[in-house]
Amino acid sequence: MSNLPAYTHTVSFKDTKSPNPDWTYGQGVDTTEEGRKWLEGLQGGFKTIDTSVEEPRKLKGLMMSGIIPRPVAFVSSVSEDGVENLAPYSFFNMVSYEPAMICFSAAFKEGAVPKDTARNIKATKNFTVNIISEAWIEQAHSTCVDAPPDVSEWALSGLTREKSTFVKAPRVLESAFSMECELYQAIDIPHPVTGKTNCTHILGLVKYIHVRKDILNKRGVVDPGRLKPVARIGGISYSKTSEGYQSPREKWEQTGESIQKALSNISKL
Repeated sequence: MSNLPAYTHTVSFKDTKSPNPDWTYGQGVDTTEEGRKWLEGLQGGFKTIDTSVEEPRKLKGLMMSGIIPRPVAFVSSVSEDGVENLAPYSFFNMVSYEPAMICFSAAFKEGAVPKDTARNIKATKNFTVNIISEAWIEQAHSTCVDAPPDVSEWALSGLTREKSTFVKAPRVLESAFSMECELYQAIDIPHPVTGKTNCTHILGLVKYIHVRKDILNKRGVVDPGRLKPVARIGGISYSKTSEGYQSPREKWEQTGESIQKALSNISKL
């Protein structure tokens, strides 16, 4: 990795128009130069993978490289014996806001052994999820090491414990957006054929959110250019968020007539 170029730190976040702002209802992908280039890839055909026979290791690599980018949940938990654990999980997302709920999945270790995080949460019924920012990705990534259950990742990470308001598990002080969570449901997922369980899906009720004031914009929501979150993109790679494009969600009441007209024109072709 020594031949890789130096990292360019994100200094701001830029919003742009969407890739094809002139698109109208019913238009195909081939109406733009970029779209036509994209469609040329169809000439090479598709590779179809049967997941029931594909080697799990290869399937894992393929899915993790294709389902991207994935947000990262930096999860803090505590065992029944009081050992504190800290680990990142990229099978993570928001479930709902009413009730406030998030989810993440923890794959088992080799030998079908549950991860410390899942075991801790099942036992203590609480945890925190901390969003990772660029400034401390190295510290967070260091916790991926396969430390034994009696070793806390906090010390090796160099990160700071901050007492939570509701749950026992501490939150990461360096995180600008943290959520204190209560276990809603832990679902062990058995393989439909072999019955072997290799993953636990965790649903957590968000009880408290801690958000740093300096990352909020005038509307009171998080500015991605200030949060500078990281995401996973497969292999050993992470990605950053420094640019986005806006695509307003239209309402049928305002655009229904033009949509129906476009569909009518298509049916006449």
